[in-house]
Amino acid sequence: MLRRYFLSGALAAGAAAILEPGRAGAASLSYEQAVDQVWGPIRAGRRNLELVRFATLAANSHNSQPWKFSVAEDRITIHADFARRCPAVDPDDHHLFVSLGCATENLVHAAEFIGLKAEPVFTDDTIVIRLTATAPKQSPLFSAITQRQCTRASYDGKPVDNISLRLLERACVEPGVSAIAITDRMQMRNVGDYVEQGNSAQMRDKAFMTELVDWMRFSKTDAAAKMDGLFTAASGNPALPSWLGRPLLRFFFTESGENKKYREHIASSAGIMVISSDADDRRHWVAAGRACQRFALQATALGLKYAFINQPVEVPELRPQFAAYLGLGARRPDLVLRFGYGPSLPRSLRRPPEQVTI
Repeated sequence: MLRRYFLSGALAAGAAAILEPGRAGAASLSYEQAVDQVWGPIRAGRRNLELVRFATLAANSHNSQPWKFSVAEDRITIHADFARRCPAVDPDDHHLFVSLGCATENLVHAAEFIGLKAEPVFTDDTIVIRLTATAPKQSPLFSAITQRQCTRASYDGKPVDNISLRLLERACVEPGVSAIAITDRMQMRNVGDYVEQGNSAQMRDKAFMTELVDWMRFSKTDAAAKMDGLFTAASGNPALPSWLGRPLLRFFFTESGENKKYREHIASSAGIMVISSDADDRRHWVAAGRACQRFALQATALGLKYAFINQPVEVPELRPQFAAYLGLGARRPDLVLRFGYGPSLPRSLRRPPEQVTI
């Protein structure tokens, strides 16, 4: 679930006037048209493909979309796509299977909306979702699917009321999964210390940085052509031609600048949610993903924004220290998210269902 705020304010200010072509090169759609197609409401006449599309709107690591779907009349199976793994940031494929859990959760809510009961069963590298007829039901979480986004920006610092906080905690309830809500300012700063340590370690890792840059999409043209990856404008920065964005990156995307930004982002948030699981295996990682996606949808339904600050759980040497600070014992801390009231940013894109079905 790692998403980065890639370019500093200096780059944004210096490059805002540069224009980006309106049409995608390899794709036939402009970025704006692609957003409408990807994030539009559910469409009639292609039931299972629409379920797949709504599944792909889930949060996922680096927007690598590490999934494939096989479709039958009474079931949809989600497969891990190891060709899209991120070995530097996610060497054990933890985030990959969390991403599959997020997609599963979206599919369950979309199926309910069109009158299908979806029952997921995890088997090795796949999640088989059996579909049976039921009464259609539209929930606030389903309505939030097309509005949800990971918002990597400063929030307004306002607290979240206790009722909303309880709803966020309840959304994380899943067998084998627990969540800790942190709203105390001192504790949030302590989490910020771990985020800073983790960020520094990652930015000093050449393999991590190479992988991160490989998934960046600097321009609208590039984003619409690839339909995946981390679109820099989704972090509040201008869309730039790749020939300009890539060479400028090393001057403005610095360890000290990013650490400062994360400190500011955490200080502007209402709270932090840490999701952990009972066992360190794929089944529990999928379960953590389902809890994470429900949290994201509930936050969206409440008018809140959220963003991942996963560095403390991504750096192997730091993870046990972070777990000890939280008093988790042998439990694995899976995901760290900040939340609060903030702005909307440009959307990331997803590959169409036809490209991810097998």
